[in-house]
Parts: sequence; structure tokens; C-alpha cells
Amino acid sequence: MTSIKEQAAISRLLSFLQDWDNAGKVARSHILDSFIKANQGKTAPELEQEFSQGGSLFLVRLTTWLRLIYMTGSCLDKLLKSIGIFLSAVSSNRYLKEFLEVGGVLTLLEILGMEKIKEEDKKESIRLLQVIANTGRKYKELICESYGVRSIAEFLAKSKSEETQEEVQILMDSLVHGNPKYQNQVYKGLIALLPCASPKAQQLSLQTLRTAQSIIGTTHPSIVDCMLKVLRTMHLEVQYEAIELIKDLVNYDVCQALLKGLVALLIPSVKETSKLQPKILNDSSVPQFTAHLPVFLQQAAAAKAIGVLARSNTSVAEELLHLRVVHSLMAAMGNTDHSNSQRQASLTLEYLVQMFPVVEEHVRRSMGEGLYQLFLSNAEDLYMKIDSIQADILAANKVNVSKALCFSGVSPCNASFYRGAHEPEKPAYITYFQKEDTEGKE
Repeated sequence: MTSIKEQAAISRLLSFLQDWDNAGKVARSHILDSFIKANQGKTAPELEQEFSQGGSLFLVRLTTWLRLIYMTGSCLDKLLKSIGIFLSAVSSNRYLKEFLEVGGVLTLLEILGMEKIKEEDKKESIRLLQVIANTGRKYKELICESYGVRSIAEFLAKSKSEETQEEVQILMDSLVHGNPKYQNQVYKGLIALLPCASPKAQQLSLQTLRTAQSIIGTTHPSIVDCMLKVLRTMHLEVQYEAIELIKDLVNYDVCQALLKGLVALLIPSVKETSKLQPKILNDSSVPQFTAHLPVFLQQAAAAKAIGVLARSNTSVAEELLHLRVVHSLMAAMGNTDHSNSQRQASLTLEYLVQMFPVVEEHVRRSMGEGLYQLFLSNAEDLYMKIDSIQADILAANKVNVSKALCFSGVSPCNASFYRGAHEPEKPAYITYFQKEDTEGKE
């Protein structure tokens, strides 16, 4: 027989559940407020004690109401926080299984794609997915099997809140760790995010890609093309993360393709520069504002990246010389339409001149003594001191250090280090996931 104390506790529980069942939206909102305030941070045994061993009876009511009202967004933040108290409680495996059995993961993922739902509510949904993913490998697999990577990545690209985007990054990072079955899917999803319009999403994707790359150990062929296009960004924080990832990628089989691509960016084609220039700028009466042409931003970033790579690895620097990087850097130094391209190319060339006597010899001969001395005196400010004739000399240079390297015995890096390159693809975060759907789950 149950004691009087136990009977009283059960009676309170039944009364509480009856109040919930009979309550409308406003009354339920008040009940949730009280529940959150009283039970935040409690363990599963403490919750069971609070509910007289009937915590699951309240949880099932919460999940049922969630399925009924999540499309309207009414009380959604309080409802998700209340469910989170159960799922995040210590020793809450039983609650988690009960939530998953009624399709909890699918509901949370659907919330991310609903336009009418507030950003704050979606952030709570992401936090619940974090709790589920952090519980173990099989739960990460369940999220991925529910097309979770697609939903999460699309939400990261579309979200307007940086705080929410950072929560999404934490979730993506969790999904790439300890998830061997689907880690490649997460990796490809991160690459597919790189062309998106959100600078914060690009920055966070690049950060997470560095982690994913080290875990997976192999590269996807599309990463080279995506990385080069990211260098068109106007946002320095995105550029920094891109260059950091490029530093990692030179240790993989895409190294040769990546270096070739960077060198090629130093000399944008006439077709590219002309198609990006508005027609109004062709009018001679209108000042020529070309400072933010994407190809010139990309040119400057490529010159900077090449400098970073050359300084960090002598073998990479030698390989760049064989790709005629000196010729391309000097051409970029002659681009009077974009001063940062001139500055970054000049700084990188200065390092190569200091490191390789053969480069110093060819650059001196091509520039002429006067321009060369000007370059040596202050490479960073050279762009402010040269005239149009000197800029033309730089832009039209014919320097070919690679021939001299062959005669001097400096050969390209071992073929085993650069295992060739693949033809890059051109993903976008939507088209990639559509393709994944048709191919089936991995």
C-alpha cells in the first residue's frame, strides 16, 4: 500500500496534469513559466521526485503540444526551453528516448525551415539538437539520417543573427566529431556553404572546415574552386579564415591545383574586369570607382595568401616560382586600379627577392635600377611612389624565373607531395543538397 505522503504527491501530480489538459494558451504559458523557473538545472531523479515519478507524463504532453502548435510559433520559446530541461538533465536517457520516439528530431529540424517562426525560437531548437547530438554517436547519425545537415546548413546561411549562427556552428562541429558514418556529409555541407551570401556563415563554415579537414584526412575536389571564390570577400575576418584553411590545404592532394589557382588570380582576365564594371563607369565624365571590384579584392587576397604560404614553407615557395609567380606578382603591382593589390603583391615579392638570389637578379633586370631601388627602400609604400610609366613596366613584365631555376638545379616539389588536382566543381548550398537527396543517404 502507498503511504499517505505518496498518495498526496500522486494527487498533486494528477491535479497538475488536469490543470494543463484543461488550460488554454495563456494559462499554459503561465504554467511553463513556473516550470522553467522552478526546475532549471535539475537532474532527472530530481525531476522525477518533483513529479512523483511521473515526469514522462508531463514530457509527453509537452511534445504533443509542440507537434500541434510549432507551425504557429505560439509559446514556442517557453515550450522548447521546458523540453530542454528534461533532455539536458543529468541521467535523462529515458526522457531523450521518449522525445525521439515521437519524432522530436524531425520537428526540431522542421522548425528551422519555417519562415514565420522567430529567430529566437529557432535558436532554442538548435540548442536542443546540440543536446541530442552530444549524447552520442547514434543520435548524431539520427540527425544526419533525417536530412539534418541540409536543414542546419541552410538555416546557417539564411540566419540574420550572429549569435544564432554561432550556436549552429557548435552543432555542426559536434556532428563532424565522433560520427564516422556521416562526417563526409557534414564536410561536403560545409563546403557547399562557402558561396552563401552571409559573411558570418562563411567565416564559421571555414573555421569548422579546418576541423573537419583534419578529421577526414582527404579533400573534396570542389574545395579548391570554392576557396578561390571566397577570396573575393570584402570582409577581412572571412579572408583571414580562408587563408588559414588554405595553409592547411597545401598539405593535401589539392596543393598543386590550389597554388595554380592562386597564381592565376594575380592577373584577372580583361573579360572578368569589364563584365563586373557598371556601364555608367565607362563614361569619361564620371570618376572611376573600381576599388571594390570582386576580382581585384580576390587579386589582393591571392597575393597575400601566396606571401603567407611562401613564408611558412620553403618547398611551397619554390613550387610557386616554377608557376611563374614572380611575373604575376609584378603584374599585380602594376594594377593602378587597386592599391591593396599593389601593396600585397609588393610585400610578397619583397620576401621572394630576399629569399632567392635568382629572383632578385630577374626582378632587378626587369624593373631597372631606379625602380628596383625604390622597391627595396619601401616595398609596402611603392604603389604611392611609382608613376604611370613605371606601373606599365611592372604590368607588362616578361620575367620567367622558372627557366633559370631549371638551370640552377632547383626542381619542382616532389610529385608524391602534390598528387595532382581534380577539376573543381561549382556547388551552392541549395543545389548541393538537392543532388544529395537524389543520390540517397550515405
